[in-house]
Amino acid sequence: MKKLFGLRGATQCENSIQDISTQVTAMYDKLLGSNNLNEDDIVSIMFTVTDDIDTINPCTALRKGGRAGNLALFSAQEPRIQGSLERIIRVLIHCYLEENSVANHVYQNGAEVLRPDRVR
Repeated sequence: MKKLFGLRGATQCENSIQDISTQVTAMYDKLLGSNNLNEDDIVSIMFTVTDDIDTINPCTALRKGGRAGNLALFSAQEPRIQGSLERIIRVLIHCYLEENSVANHVYQNGAEVLRPDRVR
């Protein structure tokens, strides 16, 4: 039996189409791989970006990378908070996993400081 989960992740990147595309697809692939997740079990994906990320939408980057072709994607800008980490893309994947699964979240490329308790 499957249960609804929320998988979280974040990555830091340069504000370039190439780096955003590379980091977003790497984070997505790692989330799927570390959770034994198939795209068929994904309900939706939501990204947020800090206000200094503006060269490509992470949803577009993911689709151009050949992933999430038929999935519901959404992107929003995070509120500007003094002292917050710059050049961050966060993701929340709503998906179904086996009910006894343990969610593996992915924080990488400098974003590990956001959730050191979740870094493996």
